[in-house]
Order: sequence, then structure tokens, then C-alpha cells
Amino acid sequence: MELRQIHYFMEVAKREHVTDAAAAMHVAQSAVSRQIVNLEMELGVDLFIREGRNVRLTPIGKIFLRHMEEAMTVIDNAQREVEEYLDPEKGTIRIGFPSSLAAYTLPTVISAFRSQHPGVKFQLHQGSYHSLIDGVIKGDIDMALLGPVPKEVKKVQGNILFTEKMVALLPNKHKFADKKALKLSELRDDSFVLFPRGYILREIILNACQQLGFQPTISFEGEDIDAIKGLVSAGLGITLIPEITLIDSLPRQTVKIPITDPEVTRTVGVIIPTEREMLPTAKLFHTFINDFFDRLGSFQK
Repeated sequence: MELRQIHYFMEVAKREHVTDAAAAMHVAQSAVSRQIVNLEMELGVDLFIREGRNVRLTPIGKIFLRHMEEAMTVIDNAQREVEEYLDPEKGTIRIGFPSSLAAYTLPTVISAFRSQHPGVKFQLHQGSYHSLIDGVIKGDIDMALLGPVPKEVKKVQGNILFTEKMVALLPNKHKFADKKALKLSELRDDSFVLFPRGYILREIILNACQQLGFQPTISFEGEDIDAIKGLVSAGLGITLIPEITLIDSLPRQTVKIPITDPEVTRTVGVIIPTEREMLPTAKLFHTFINDFFDRLGSFQK
């Protein structure tokens, strides 16, 4: 079994078309077909069902693909590890993040890090809370910034960098727009703009409302922070939003008001795998990000 055969097999499996796979890899279709046949003969099983010009994986082909994806991750990591041990200052860090940390937190810490380590490269992966945790566990990413920091998730270790408040974002014509602070219970009759089901920020807000004995009416949903800000700006509802997402500016025609009873907060931190050794460059960044927020916290105090 050759590495080239595995690459051909995985590309054909992804595209379900030999010609398209060959074009993507810039090789002749006949070469791809021959290598796939050789691989099937060596294994003694059919990996694909042929349907004219299209192909699809057999049941054993799907199992083989899953194992080959894991094997290629190990091979890629081994190559990265060798390169980074030779020079950690030229490695690549794969980091995941949610939209709520995309505008300020992540760019700030990466900029500070690159001022000291300009040769390091980053691969950025934006995703939802649970997909980021899965990505760290599976090895798709080296680490993830996210909030809140998971407490009892197997195979990941989380470290809290800071705790931030959730604030109310209201249209500037809202009846409470002039208030200095709000009780969450005062918003029970409002229409909320929230993330869809499955998003952790939605869960934080719903839990806070339920603790006060009410279920918020949800008028609109947005899949990222900017969409939610835009819907509030258009006067389509109110929301609770991490304060750090408003640090540079408020959306037009909106106001930000603290929630004081009760305070709604979330922890923000970084998670890393517990069952996999981080590569040198990732370790370098992980140490940096923890030190960075330690220093920032000490300064703010």
C-alpha cells in the first residue's frame, strides 16, 4: 500500500467521481483508476461501487476511509512535528474560535504573539461551541478559544482566561433605552433575537431567563454575532450579547445597557487535548496566551 494510492482513494471518495478527482490532483484519470484498482486488489475488497462515471463507497470502503483519514492526520502531524522541532518559530498553529471572539479577542492575542514570533503561521477555523470541542478532540485543530469554558468534557482541558459580562443590546427607540442599568426580568415581555438551537450563547440566555421564571419570546435568529447585531439595529428585537463584542463600536441605532439583576456572565478560555501531545509551536502559543491574559488581568486590577 502506497501513500499515493491513499491520496487518490481519499480524493475519489470525497468527490465520488474519478475524473473530477484526477483533475483536482492534476494527474491522468487512467493513473487514478489504475491505482484504485491496485489498492482494491491488494486489500482483496471492492472499495467503490461503480455507477457509470460516478462512484460511491462500499460499506467496507467507508470503514477504510475513516481509518485512512485518521492515519493521514497522524502522518501530517508527524511531519509538522519534525519541522517544528527543527524550528518552532516557523510552525503552524490551527486554532478554532466562535464568532463572538472573532472581532476583538482572537485578533488581539494573535497580533501580540506575532510581534514576538513573526515566522509562525495560523490556520483559523470558525465554528460553533460543540464543533470546536469535537475539533480539538479529533485533532482537526490544535486548540480552541471559546466561552464558556467546558468543565466536565472528557479528552479536553480548559483554562479560563477571563470572565465577561453579557449586556443588553436594545434599539435606541426602546422604552428602556435611557436607563443606566436593567433587571433581566424587565425584558420578559420583549421579543429576543438569539442564536439558533444548539448554540451555547442561546443556552446561557435561556437559562438566565428561566431562572427568573419566564421563557423569552424569540422573534428572529442569527447564526453569528454580526447578524444578531444587525437584527437588533433594525428594531426587530432585543438581545443579550457578550460585552467584548461591542468593545470597538455599537451598531447604529442601538444602545448597550448593563444587566445588574442578575448579572449574566460567561467564562472565556482556551481548550487543548488531554490525550494528544501538542506540537512545539502550539505549545509556544498556548503558554503565550495564558501569560498574556494573566498580565492583562493584573494590569486591570
